[in-house]
Formats: sequence, C-alpha cells, structure tokens
Amino acid sequence: MCRGLVVSVPYRSNMFPALETELKQETLPDPYEDFMYHHLQYYGYFKAERDSLPDSATHQYAWKNNPRLVLNGSFGERDLIPDPLQRKKLLWPTCLSSTLHRQIEAMSRDSSMLTSHLLKSRQLLHNEFGEANPRLREPRDLFGFFSGSAPLQAPRWPIECEVIKENIRHIGNEKLPEIVGEEKGTVVYQLDSVPTEGSCFSSSRVGGKRGDIKELAVTLQGPDDNTLLFESRFESGNLHKAVRVDTYEYELTLRTDLYTNKHTQWFYFRVQNTRKDATYRFTIVNLLKPKSLYTLGMKPLMYSQLDADTHNLGWRREGKEIKYYKNHMGDGLQPFYCLTWTVQFPHDQDTCFFAHFYPYTYTDLQCYLLAVANNPVQSQFCKLRTLCRSLAGNTVYLLTITNPSQTPQEAAAKKAVVLSARVHPGESNGSWVMKGFLDFILSNSPDAALLRDIFVFKVVPMLNPDGVIVGNYRCSLAGRDLNRHYKTILKESFPCVWYTRNMIQRLLEEREVLLYCDFHGHSRKNNIFLYGCNNNDRKYWLHERVFPLMLSKNAPDKFSFPSCNFKIQKCKEGTGRVVMWRMGIVNSYTLESTFGGSTLGSKRYTHFTTEDLKSLGYHVCDTLLDFCDPDQTKFTQCLAELKELLQQEIHKKFSALGQDMDLEGSWNDISLSDIESSTSGSDSSLSDGLPVHLLSIAHELNQKKMYKKKKKKPLQTRKQRNEQYQKNNMIWEFKSTEYAPERAEIASTLQKQPTFFKNSGNTSSSTIKNEKPRMNKLNGRDKGTSLDPPKMTTSILTKNKERMQKPRFTISCPPKRSTNTSQEQPAPDMKPNWSRNTFPATHRGGANVVSYPSLHIYTYP
Repeated sequence: MCRGLVVSVPYRSNMFPALETELKQETLPDPYEDFMYHHLQYYGYFKAERDSLPDSATHQYAWKNNPRLVLNGSFGERDLIPDPLQRKKLLWPTCLSSTLHRQIEAMSRDSSMLTSHLLKSRQLLHNEFGEANPRLREPRDLFGFFSGSAPLQAPRWPIECEVIKENIRHIGNEKLPEIVGEEKGTVVYQLDSVPTEGSCFSSSRVGGKRGDIKELAVTLQGPDDNTLLFESRFESGNLHKAVRVDTYEYELTLRTDLYTNKHTQWFYFRVQNTRKDATYRFTIVNLLKPKSLYTLGMKPLMYSQLDADTHNLGWRREGKEIKYYKNHMGDGLQPFYCLTWTVQFPHDQDTCFFAHFYPYTYTDLQCYLLAVANNPVQSQFCKLRTLCRSLAGNTVYLLTITNPSQTPQEAAAKKAVVLSARVHPGESNGSWVMKGFLDFILSNSPDAALLRDIFVFKVVPMLNPDGVIVGNYRCSLAGRDLNRHYKTILKESFPCVWYTRNMIQRLLEEREVLLYCDFHGHSRKNNIFLYGCNNNDRKYWLHERVFPLMLSKNAPDKFSFPSCNFKIQKCKEGTGRVVMWRMGIVNSYTLESTFGGSTLGSKRYTHFTTEDLKSLGYHVCDTLLDFCDPDQTKFTQCLAELKELLQQEIHKKFSALGQDMDLEGSWNDISLSDIESSTSGSDSSLSDGLPVHLLSIAHELNQKKMYKKKKKKPLQTRKQRNEQYQKNNMIWEFKSTEYAPERAEIASTLQKQPTFFKNSGNTSSSTIKNEKPRMNKLNGRDKGTSLDPPKMTTSILTKNKERMQKPRFTISCPPKRSTNTSQEQPAPDMKPNWSRNTFPATHRGGANVVSYPSLHIYTYP
C-alpha cells in the first residue's frame, strides 16, 4: 500500500520533462520580470545570477492552467497554494521511484537557496509555510499600494453607521460664461475710432472733436425693448464696445490707453433703460493682468441715479457670481483675462454707473481748489500756482502750504515736504488720500497749524490730468507711463514730470526736503503700504523705515508694514521715488493704497471706502508730527524695533539656506537688498521706452548735452554773486591795462557802446558804486536764463590777439535797441520781457560765450 502524505509543493517544471519542452516552445520571457531584474540589481537589492532565478514564465503557465491553484492574500500576492479541498485530499504515493525522490530533494535545495542571503530582495512572495514563491511581487514604492489587477479596498466604517450602497461622485469643473463675441451677438455700443499704438497726440480742444455728437447706442424699438443703453464718452469714462449675447447678458470691451495697445484695467461707464427684477450679467473680456483682487472677494462699484436723488445714496459695492479667469478666445499673441459678475438693478428705467473704483475727475479737483482759493482764511497760507501745462494744455496745479513767517531766518529754517498724486490716472484712490491730506492740513486744527509752522508743503494733486480726463489707466497722451520717465530730458513731451523734478531741484537748493511721497493705487494686494529706498549711508541706516513703521502704528487697521518694500529694482530707476532719492531725499516713498480692502484689525475683510482713504491722509500728517517730534523717544523705539525685525529676517533667510550666522558682530553690514525680496512685478512695471517719433528728438538733445563740458553750477545767493562780481571786475581791470594798445585801436568803435564799457578802466570803487542798479536789473531776468558771472567774465576776457589786430571787425547789437542809456532803465513796477530764444548762446572755440542783453555785454567776433 502507499501511504498518503499531505504536502504543499510548489510546481516545478523539471519534474515533468514533457511539460518543460512545451513551455519552452509556447512561452516568452516576461518583460516585467526583466525590468525588475535590472531595477533590483542596479540598486543593490539583488545579487544572485539571473540563471539562478526560477523561471517565472513557467510559474505563470502553471498558475493559469492548473485549476487547483488559487490566489492567497490580497492585492495581487499570488501564492501558488492548492485549494483547501485539494490540500486535504492530496495523497503522495510512498512508492515513488528513487529518481523522483532525488528531484524532490533538489527542489528543496532550490527553495532554501531562494531564502538565502544571496537574494537581497523583499519582493519575493512566500507561502503560508514560509517558503519562497518563484515570483516577484509588484513594487509598491514605484506603483503605489494598489494593483491594477485587483479591485480597490472599500472604505471601512464604524459598525454603528448605516451606509447606502450608491457610489456618489461629482465633477469639479465650474461653468464659466462662454465668450460669444460680436459674430453671434449684437453690438449695442462701439466707439467710432480710438487712437492706438502707431499714432501720436497732435492737438487738443475744449469739448474734444468738432461737429455733432453721434448717437452710438442702439435705438429702442418701443417701450417693451429692454436693451441697455451704454455710454462712456464723459470725463474719466472708459468703455470701447458692448455686445449683447443674450437677453440680459452683455460682453464688454475696454478701451486701451490712448496711443497704446495695452493697459486695460480701469472701467467707468453708464447704462440706461434698466429693469428691476432681471438678473444681468456683464463680462469684461480684454483685461491684461493675470492676477486681480477680484479673485479675493473684491466687488465692482455701482451708482444709481434714482437712489442718489431720492435716498442720498452714492457709490456702493455690488455684484454676485464674480469670477476672474483667463480668456481662451484671444489671438494667442497677448493673453486676455475676463471679469464677470451678475447684478440686479434697484429700479426700472434707472440710470446707473459702474466703475473699477470711486472716480475722482479733473473737474472734481478744480472745484475743490476753487473753494480753497475763495476761502479767505485758507487762501492766506495756501498759494495756488500753475506748475506747467500738460501735453493737451491742461493746467497742472502746484499748492504751496505754509504759515507766514515772522522773520527771514524763520522762513529759511523750515523744511519742505513734497506730495503728489495721480501720475497713474486710473488709480483714483491716490486722489482720495490726497483729498484727506488737504482737508486736514488746511483746517483750523492745532496740529495742522503746527505743521504749517514748521514745514513748507509743496503739493501736486494731479500729475497727469490728460490721462484722468480721457479715462486712461496708466499713461499720458504721450502713450507712456510717466512714472518711468522722471529722468527724461524731453520737457515738451513729458512736461508734468519734468517740471516736477525741476521744482524739487530748486527746492533742494533752498532748503532740506524731509519727505517725498507719491500716492498710488495697487490692484493685486490688499491694505495700504509704502515702497521706499534702502539707505546706503551707515549714519542713517534703517532711518528710511521709521516713517512707515510709525504710520503702521497710527493706522493699524489699514496700513501694513510687512507689505512695505525698500528694494530698488532696475526697472524702477525712472520712478519718482528712486529719482528723488538719488537727488538726496532720504525719505522718498511711493504710497500704495489697495483697490480692495483691509485684512487688518477692525477693518478686516471689508472694502475701503472714500472715508477710509481720506482718513489715511490725516494719519500721514499725524505721523509727520511724531517723526519730527523734538522728543526722539518714538523715533528711537522704532529704530530699535526695526533692528530686531531685521535680525529676525536675517535668521529666517539663513535658516532657509541651511546656514548658521553669528549676528553679534557686524551684522548691520549685510546688504538689505540681499535680504529683501523684490516688489511684485507685472507688465506695468516695465518701461516701454520712448515712442518712435521722440527717439530722434531725444538723440539730438543727448548730443547737445555731450558738448557741454562744464556742469551747470548751482544757483548762488545775491551776496555770493556780488562778491564774485567784484572779483571779476578786478580781473577785468588788470586785463584791460594789459591790452591797452589794442584797445586804443578800437576806441572809435567803443564810443557808441554803453556806459559799462566806457567806465571799464575806472577803479574798483566806481564798479562797486554801479553794482546795485545792475543787480536790480537782474531781479527782473527770466529765471530760465542762466546768470553765471564767471561765464560773463570769460566772454569778455578771452580774446584772440590775432583777431584783435585785424583792422576790421563787427559788433552785433540787438535790433530796435536805442543807445540812449536813459531809456534803457526799466520802470520800477515793470519787468522786461526777454525771450529765451532772442539771445541764444554762441559757441566759439569750444567755450560757452553767452550774451547778456540786460547788461549790454557784447562779444567780439
């Protein structure tokens, strides 16, 4: 009899030679096994020879063709174990031949080899007896925990929970309005012609284009026609086209800045013929900035004329279902972005306005300044002047605010503060901050009076009136961003910033400018913050950060000091902040106020209103008093706090780099620019350079500038000019005696010359006697004309002896000027009107020789 023995023996093909021959003919090498072999050998997990591995193809064949072999385990762990019934009933004959016993022993040796230390792999499967299975498991580190050949494990719940059998799934795609375009929609409003890039400004006129005003909106077909009537041809308005794509849905296209093909952010337009119960959708389709505060909860502004007339209700935030997303219907050259929102109008047949932010127009400013000029109290300490005319001829106003001084010494001791706004016309929030500042500084508050006593305020409330009038977002009528051209030499093309820089240069020669600040708006960051310039002077190290820190303490719910940045980027070299800093103003700032709202304190998660922005103007004044307080306690405390904050920032930077640094030594020698990150850049941060029609003009001016070898000397006081004038006259007397023979030859010609030449040989006392009336004449000279006594002396003394010895010469005299000296004295209350171009400077031999008609100084040929 044969005794049965229950065993679990892995299948070996060499036990059945016929089957082995069949496998060799029908099976191919497994590519997965080949990959795993190379992978494990490369990383050192497998060190055995490839031939020592069991043939996995044989294993797969046996598993597929033997119904008694079932899977054991989960997730694809294939243990070749007979099923339970076969495991119990399998009887092994004891009357096996000796050859079969030897094969079984060889198989056992192979199994022990698989579990030896030669195989450094944990990928082999094992059966329930601990024996190695000749197959590699799937690598979980490479393909995750799951196997594609097994179902996912169902989630396990607590036994107390009831769970339905349905599989609930949702898609994550939110439906956005599809851009239809005018091909499928109806154009209900479109401007006739808009000057874009390639054209340039030529002339201006009050009222704009001549002729009758065309009706651009569609004509209503009757009282039941609910088409909205659009309009934007008013001051600061911006809307180029409106397309009706559904009954209550409109696609809007903004007009780019005039004479450019970009800068679409500011919008301000009117709609009429509204319906109360309908839900309208507006979608602006050609915005250019990839990021916007509309993604963070900001809402557009709406104004209802009926609410304003009946309930005294003005601008308010409105809009639902607000989305800001990329427009995929563009031409591919320049990506566009869309802003969409829904709104319900409060009344039927109402006139409503929509705007990006609270508008503040050029007319609003003029009305405000007119009220100041007509105020008998404010006009005593606020002088309104014209700084210049814009490119279109609009007045750029300059306000000088200070209390009258008792003595000249008191007036000279005052420091200056320069403030400006609206260099970017679409950032109307800068005008509201400026209005708050003017409201306070012109008030009868004791703090305001104290500020007027110790400071001279120079205020330019609207630097770019042309852009504000036409509804531009960033540029002037030159088609360029003025805040990138403060270093320009093109006075006629960029007059606003050229005259502003020139005014500050003259102011710096008279007195110290304590602070310069330009008011702006920001479209991607919340709160209010400052951009400044790191000071390289160790004596004033971190001083430029004291004023922003004080402002953050005075307005903690609006101003964010961590958002401030003091790094100077190369693309910002032409900004007012950097140019004024390089001129010597340490505290030179750009104040950025958000279009959105605050994330701080009591104002957290709220939109800024005009009152919030005007209150910041008051806080600027309050911070000025703290900054200049004779008691320097606050200043010292802020400076110590800044040093501590900087130490923390340095530690954070070096920790991020995995480095340790001892800050006990000269840690303040570390460059602040290396620690601080740059301001967030955008397409607006880059300068477009000069327009094509201005390149040749700029080249000619640069060439003329190169010929000037001598630098323009700073303006001198009257005392310095008198002393220099006396010194020059002494030199003239000495030189005149040296050239006495030559002078005798031309005596007849000089008899017709003014008294100045006739008395040139007198003593110095006569020169001093006649000095005062000459200086009185200088007071009436146009400020644009250079008055440089050394140059005047040079023009007289540098004579060419060879030319002097020639028998003939000419003296050019100004036309229509009498030789009668009595008629040449101007009236006491009259100032001579001298044109700058009437007496141009002449260049002789490379030296600058200037004619001075008021003194009757003539140059020899």
